[in-house]
Amino acid sequence: MNRTLFLIEKEFKQIFRNSVLLRMMIAAPVLQLILLTYAANFEVKNLTIAVVDGDHTTYAQRLTGKFRYIDNFQFLGYLPAYKSAYRELLAGRADLVLVIPPHFERDLGKDRGDGPYRASLQLLVSAIDGSKAGIATGYAQTIIRNFNDDIRAEIVSIEPGSRPVLNVENQYWYNHRLEYKTFMVPGILFELLILVGGMIAALNIVREKEIGTQEQLNVTPIKKHEFILGKLTPFVLIGLVQFTMGLLVGIFLFRIPAEGSILLMYGFAFLFLLLCVGLGLLISAISDTQQQAMFAVFFCLVLFILLSGLFSSTENMPQWAQYVNLVNPLRYIIEVGRNVMLKGSSFRDMQTQFFALLIIASSLIGLASWRYRKTV
Repeated sequence: MNRTLFLIEKEFKQIFRNSVLLRMMIAAPVLQLILLTYAANFEVKNLTIAVVDGDHTTYAQRLTGKFRYIDNFQFLGYLPAYKSAYRELLAGRADLVLVIPPHFERDLGKDRGDGPYRASLQLLVSAIDGSKAGIATGYAQTIIRNFNDDIRAEIVSIEPGSRPVLNVENQYWYNHRLEYKTFMVPGILFELLILVGGMIAALNIVREKEIGTQEQLNVTPIKKHEFILGKLTPFVLIGLVQFTMGLLVGIFLFRIPAEGSILLMYGFAFLFLLLCVGLGLLISAISDTQQQAMFAVFFCLVLFILLSGLFSSTENMPQWAQYVNLVNPLRYIIEVGRNVMLKGSSFRDMQTQFFALLIIASSLIGLASWRYRKTV
């Protein structure tokens, strides 16, 4: 036990002696949490829209006004014809063009028997960026539906027997303000832990190989499990400090609700850090240089992040990717972060994620212990 404590003390001294490494482990993840939360945002703002008004009526002006005074849209002005709209889209000056056909107001107020008040609109959307185009179309369709509901309500008030109006009241649970940062922060908070546990731990141990410190440890009476425990403990403790700082930033800066148990969050963070450091130990055991370790960590990080569901739902991935995702620890811990923080889920709700992380962590630490050789 004394040998393990001395090894832990040695690791802490080595970390604190390297000021650059210490800043990377403490300050950098917090700054990344702040920057990524603002930058990794799928909210689309400042959409440029132009209007081709072929009707020139009150209804057409009211519909255009709804787009002009919405923060997400920047109104470019009216265009004289369809060809002008095409040129604006081609030049990239307009993201959307709303085409209001002639007789729009007349058709909207005309009862055709099979369905009253039916009129047509055309929405031209630049779809070079498919994600942006889809979100922009959703915004525009919502505005048009609201306009349509207003007109229907007015017509029904004038003609009470024409058609009843159904009012729908939406209730958004767990993220009532529909803010994207509420969705992102719990995921990024855990994703950054893998930087300390995986990358820093792997590079730190491989560096000892390069400078010869590892060979000096190999000739000492330190046993394999003492070496592994001595390497695990400092990075796990520093990772918990980093997690605490990130949690405080999420709660007080970004106003992310913490509906669930904070102790449960720390328990999963501790387990995930064991897993990450186990991954770092395994990479360091099979790498001879820091360059090799860096490439291995980078490969794992990119694969984990892209398949984790941090930016898009895992259910929409191809079937083969979902099978690969079964061994992705980041996927499970992000589910835990979002469910516990936003929904208030309990340990019973997170049992599947707990046992999956436990199995992966045990496997990685076991492989790292098996691969480590006390040879000179």
